[in-house]
Amino acid sequence: MMHKMLIVSNMRELSQRTHTCGVLSCTQVNQTVTLMGWIQSLRDHGGLCFIDLRDREGITQLVLDPNKFQETLNILKPESVIEVCGTVQRRPQETVNKRIATGEIEVQVNYIEIHNSCQTLPFPLDDKADRVSEDLRLTYRYLDLRRKTNQNRLQLRHHASMVIRNYLSEEGFFEIETPILFKSTPEGAREFLVPSRLNPGQCYALTQSPQQYKQMLMVAGVERYFSLARCFRDEDLRADRQPEFTQIDLEASFIDREDIYALLEGLVAKLWHDCLGTSVKMPFLRMTFKDVMNRFGSDKPDMRFGMELQDVSAIFQASKLQVFANVVAKRGVIKALRVAHFADITTGELNTLEQKAKDLGAQGLAFLKVKSGEWKSPLTKFLSDEEKQALVKTLDIQEGDCLFFMAGSWEKACTILGKIRLEIGSILEKRGLLTISPSDYKFLWVVDFPLLTFDEEQNKYVATHHPFTAPLKADVPLLKTDPQKVRGQHYDLVLNGTELGGGSIRIHSAEIQQFIFEDVLKLAPEVVENRFGYLLQAFKFGAPPHGGIALGFDRLVALMTGTHSIRDVIAFPKTQKGQDLMSLSPGYVDDRQLEDLNLQFSFNTQK
Repeated sequence: MMHKMLIVSNMRELSQRTHTCGVLSCTQVNQTVTLMGWIQSLRDHGGLCFIDLRDREGITQLVLDPNKFQETLNILKPESVIEVCGTVQRRPQETVNKRIATGEIEVQVNYIEIHNSCQTLPFPLDDKADRVSEDLRLTYRYLDLRRKTNQNRLQLRHHASMVIRNYLSEEGFFEIETPILFKSTPEGAREFLVPSRLNPGQCYALTQSPQQYKQMLMVAGVERYFSLARCFRDEDLRADRQPEFTQIDLEASFIDREDIYALLEGLVAKLWHDCLGTSVKMPFLRMTFKDVMNRFGSDKPDMRFGMELQDVSAIFQASKLQVFANVVAKRGVIKALRVAHFADITTGELNTLEQKAKDLGAQGLAFLKVKSGEWKSPLTKFLSDEEKQALVKTLDIQEGDCLFFMAGSWEKACTILGKIRLEIGSILEKRGLLTISPSDYKFLWVVDFPLLTFDEEQNKYVATHHPFTAPLKADVPLLKTDPQKVRGQHYDLVLNGTELGGGSIRIHSAEIQQFIFEDVLKLAPEVVENRFGYLLQAFKFGAPPHGGIALGFDRLVALMTGTHSIRDVIAFPKTQKGQDLMSLSPGYVDDRQLEDLNLQFSFNTQK
């Protein structure tokens, strides 16, 4: 009989909910209220039964008389959805719960209805769920999202998006949507292609970013545009990558780099103040690409701890240590990293670091330990007293230090030793010798990147950022004589070892843009016309000077919430294989759909 009543009750209209579960206090004592939500927990204390009822706003404790509701209590389960009506009353003083906003009151229930019962959960919806495999949690993502931690992340993401919209609107920016279906531009990241049914044999590409559209908006006289833009890239995935993601995209006319720095610093300060209740130090530190690589071995350095790289090439110019001397003779560099109080490094830790270096392309990792007044290293027998003294002076070597050396081309030596620096930082943090706090916010502008990078495989120059970046005016003559020395008006915003985003002042001259495409990047004229002809044409109709930036919104929110994975701040993320385990996508399509698109799949069974 009870089950039939439940079925019928599920078909009736809901009562009017008078309050959410996070707002009741002593000011509502003796009032009759109606609440709805999920059962967080049930507790039978003999003469009384207690239920913690949860909705998005909080928790309210309910009190039920077992004699009155015994049949219902027998079938109630955690996470079932119920509706109750009852009277607000004060809790006895000894049972007040100061950990929740409604901890001074409880609701004496006189009516209860089950709207939907919950079967046994696949995992607990508390902090213990973090120990459950991510695949299981993503399969039941709708349950995982019920957890308070994830609710808070979604709330902060929403709050951040509203702050961004309001701030940029007040700064005179228009929010404008740009197309998601675009043309293929294969010189960038790998794209998702979308066959066109109406144009057989032709494909759209899902936009990697609104780059060319936002430049068209500048030509159109919009002057200030922004969007929380959906972007798509078919790349190998990791913790900070998803095939579809959101970026804070903006573009403005008649601005320079200083305008961008001030605008973005104001936006970040507003976000941190309104969403996290904290302030950030402005203006942000600025360093050139060359400086950050020299000092930290990365163009997105984590500056929450020291351990900077040093150049010791000059010390080894005429060294008996032929490996180092030969590198210097070939115009390479020797970079050194001094780590205080690390001479007790274990063999296992040293082997791990050496393998890391080899995985990155090094032949090995040279080291030197200063222990009990002695220098201990396979290198020691090759070092002269003068070289030792020079190292002591340059690196400020102390008792208990451990030194690491990397030899090679400038970029390779910096990059590999920079990665080793991060690994050592992690080891020291685990030992309790170093504190790297996620709430120690070290913002940094990295500027003056090289406009071009020489790709040895392709035997030509490629754009370091993208081909629309304007060169520094002072370096424009070098485009014809020494392209590799040309600096771009490109800038990256970095926080704690993570690139939040990047942008640049754009080329707005059709002549310079065409020269970059054809003479520098060596794109065939017909390729330029097919991919970028409309852009070059637009620039001939009065294109204003303009520039912009795009910040990874998912990455930004992840850092604000203190999580390492952007999957944690996306409602329905994909796995590292690009799969949605909840909806089982991607999936196969039937033959008729393929026929409509003039497609036929061919699978290589050898793989």
